Amino acid sequence: MVKFKIDWSIEAKLDLIDILDYYIKRNKSKTYSIKLNAKINRSIKLLSKNPFLGVPTDYDSVRALITGDYQIIYEIFDQLILVIMIWDCRRDPEDKIIDQRIK
Repeated sequence: MVKFKIDWSIEAKLDLIDILDYYIKRNKSKTYSIKLNAKINRSIKLLSKNPFLGVPTDYDSVRALITGDYQIIYEIFDQLILVIMIWDCRRDPEDKIIDQRIK
């Protein structure tokens, strides 16, 4: 079985930092953010072995893996999975703009 390399877009990294920072400020503790970060990273690690784990989107090579209240939006290339967005599903879906992040 081929193992895919995982890479993150700058925007996806910033999404994750914003989410984790929000919970640090809200809870006045890093505990929940550490657990959430581990959960998201475990889910992304699963994609390296099974890139089609997520549900298809309107874009052919883009899929979304749901992890708790978050969607990990990623694009599949030959031997690479590019995480393009971490989306909080509780946000207004009208704010979700994927096409500007796809290469």
